[in-house]
Amino acid sequence: MPMPPPKATTESPRDRHVFHEMGQIVRALQEQGPQPIADLARLVGAPYWEGGRFERAVSFAVADGLVVHTTDGRLQVV
Repeated sequence: MPMPPPKATTESPRDRHVFHEMGQIVRALQEQGPQPIADLARLVGAPYWEGGRFERAVSFAVADGLVVHTTDGRLQVV
């Protein structure tokens, strides 16, 4: 007998929303070029996101190699 799927509350730290948020970050950087983190946050509407989600999405995007920090501290798409 197969096991039932896990409950929705057991989603990993990378829930489905973080992939959407990472996509927003990557698209904003593709369209607008390298950005300081504060400007990027405004571009994607991060002030309206749930607390900590922007920082988390940026961290995942950097960890996945989608986004890098430039020598002057801005973020840019790879």
